[in-house]
Amino acid sequence: MTTFILHLIESAGYWGVALLMALENVFPPIPSEVIMGFGGIAVAHGRMDFAWLLAAGTAGSVVGNYAWYWVGRTLGLERLKPLVDRWGRWLTVEWRDLERLNAFFDAHGGKTVLVFRILPTFRTMISLPAGLTRMPTGKFLLMTAIGTGAWNTLCAACGYWLGLRFTTLEKFTGPAAIALFVAVIGLYFYRVLTWKPRG
Repeated sequence: MTTFILHLIESAGYWGVALLMALENVFPPIPSEVIMGFGGIAVAHGRMDFAWLLAAGTAGSVVGNYAWYWVGRTLGLERLKPLVDRWGRWLTVEWRDLERLNAFFDAHGGKTVLVFRILPTFRTMISLPAGLTRMPTGKFLLMTAIGTGAWNTLCAACGYWLGLRFTTLEKFTGPAAIALFVAVIGLYFYRVLTWKPRG
């Protein structure tokens, strides 16, 4: 994966970064830390400009996140009620939980999207509930651009600072991301086993 990312960045430049960041948000296992980190290395070696790197990475991130937002908005929260009524046990939710989610996003949706954009692993997940609750598109795009811009700046700056030693950081970020993913899966199975409807 790392070799593929590096080759695409070297061959396609900013367009490659934008494409990779869009895919990273559609298929989360692609690590944004490595994409923007290698971009930062390219900046350190004079092969890229930091501002253009950040613009390309953020634009790709917004496009990728919008894809999940669009799916959620097209589906709509109300269409989930029959699914929740039938499969609520495996989803570990009741309809009242989704109603509370809808109310929460009405009140705090913008701040929630902004905060989640700088959290590893969860950065992509927030797009779907934002769409399901019909968060205003303009607000979603603005908060996504600000949050992903901050995250991408951090990752690219780390790559710039570490230079060619960025592969050392990857040895830690890769296992950490996998461990967090496994923890999320474990938490899901725990909820399935212990969940009881309140109704």
